[in-house]
Amino acid sequence: MASRMATDALQRLEKKLGYQFKDPNLLRQAISHRSVGREHYERLEFLGDSILGFIIAQELYQRFPEASEGKMTRLRSHLVKGKTLAKLSIQLSLGDFLLLGSGELKSGGFRRESILADALEAIVAGIYLESGIDVCRKHLLVWYGTLLSEADPNEVTKDPKTLLQEQLQSLQFPLPEYITLNVTGKDHDQQFEVQCTCEGNDKFPGCITVAVGKSRRQAEKLAAKKALSQRQLI
Repeated sequence: MASRMATDALQRLEKKLGYQFKDPNLLRQAISHRSVGREHYERLEFLGDSILGFIIAQELYQRFPEASEGKMTRLRSHLVKGKTLAKLSIQLSLGDFLLLGSGELKSGGFRRESILADALEAIVAGIYLESGIDVCRKHLLVWYGTLLSEADPNEVTKDPKTLLQEQLQSLQFPLPEYITLNVTGKDHDQQFEVQCTCEGNDKFPGCITVAVGKSRRQAEKLAAKKALSQRQLI
């Protein structure tokens, strides 16, 4: 009975995705968090991340022939970042189908952005492995339909780390230095404390800022944003 229910759930997910897997076990692996055992999605997610970046980069290259490399890079980063992928996953109801260990279930892992994003990338890899890049692209462009139709390379702002780096370079200062001060929490719910150090002079004093985030990258961005604010560069 449980096996039958699991099969029904996979079929409902395939309907949401618009793609039927030839190997149901591949889809099951793509939605399995490492907390459930050895057959989890992390290797698929690694591959899916690269495939997703390539397909979106190619689509932007074709859609915006006049856009500069910098603008396309920022737009691609916006479209493939974890928050965007998590929103797409929610639209596909992916959280309803994730296979999680008891600890992850209790802590709300089916709503966690990082898990939703990773699982979607793993599904991308699964489709690619089964059916190739063209079929993978077709489904991705359907999922990204609204986002791509509304995409504008001229309206994507740079992330705080990029802004801070460019501002310091324009003033001929060394690049900011990021140091991880502390990592707390369990593997599924870690907090990263990061310090950002910027050199300066009499006109533009240096600064040290500290921020906490759910990932090292998020903490670095928050610390960079604080540095920009302190230096009155934003």
